Amino acid sequence: MVSCYLIATGACLPMANASIFRAEHRMAPDLSPDRSISRGGASSSRRRDLVFVVNPRGANGRTGKEWKKLLPFLQSRLGTDCNICESLTSGPFHAIDITREAIREGADAVISVGGDGTLHEVVNGFFWDGKPVANQNREAAHSTALGLIPLGTGSDFARTFGWKNDPCEAIERIATGLRSRIDVGVINREGEQPHYYINVADIHLSAKAGYYASKYKRFGNLCYVIGALQAFMGHHNQDLRIKVDEGEWETFPKVTALCIGNAKYFGGGMKITPNADPRSRDFEVVILQDFKWYDFILKLNKLYSGTHLSVNNVTARRVHSIEVEDISGSGDIYVQSDGEYLGFLPRKFCILPAAIEMIC
Repeated sequence: MVSCYLIATGACLPMANASIFRAEHRMAPDLSPDRSISRGGASSSRRRDLVFVVNPRGANGRTGKEWKKLLPFLQSRLGTDCNICESLTSGPFHAIDITREAIREGADAVISVGGDGTLHEVVNGFFWDGKPVANQNREAAHSTALGLIPLGTGSDFARTFGWKNDPCEAIERIATGLRSRIDVGVINREGEQPHYYINVADIHLSAKAGYYASKYKRFGNLCYVIGALQAFMGHHNQDLRIKVDEGEWETFPKVTALCIGNAKYFGGGMKITPNADPRSRDFEVVILQDFKWYDFILKLNKLYSGTHLSVNNVTARRVHSIEVEDISGSGDIYVQSDGEYLGFLPRKFCILPAAIEMIC
């Protein structure tokens, strides 16, 4: 069940429990019978409605424990001016459903509390059936913003903005409420629903490493090292076909990894697409070709510092869309986005400029 509370000055008052909804079902008509949500335009006197989406099992349960410790400060800092709904996720994809419900109910912001995985689901909750989710009150003067309190295993997206892994600092940003439009990436494959991402999508070795790393999250950031070692076992560089911005198909031989960055960092702090900016209205694509296992050891410092673009066999370009196919047709080239496994090639990646307002 989703646990919701209205946090007022001095006490946490339990609200009616909301049912868990699957993504294909229409959301409930209200978050709670006790909530009074202003349906008119924003005003200085209207209390903001904030929905905090928390993955209590994130980082081996550390997220839930840190969130409980954070609640008193959250209450004292925001409780006077905001209605606060705490929504605890119960499993995979639940954050998507919570986000869609909150947007339809006119929440001022949905705040992702946790790591990049929770943020990834919340971002996908801003969309439904290939379109942005809409507030049911068409006269509302505000749109729902995205917020972030990093508390998980990885917080790579926050690094692009230079944000510290400090939840109290994040709450101050939320209290200030400044917004900026950011881009979102969308991934398409014939016969499948679109998939959205906010940070970095990647293909082949790095995606395979991320797939294995997800199995070792109990080891913290060490999971990325373990995942990379396991991915190297039996790895072969592959020839890929690439089409950029609806142009002609090009062949890239011996591709080790291909990364499509809306932001800069992935894999626990590796600055893989160093010039990417989620407000630039395009992607930075970085392609590593013919890398051996020892190349990663010798060039690891450059990959983490973002100075690898000058290395031989590394190319970068700015794109609005990119299609990638496996020439061999093996069907085993891994794809992931924001650290979440998506399956295999082929895929098409497109930028959605200024798709979401973010509290920053």
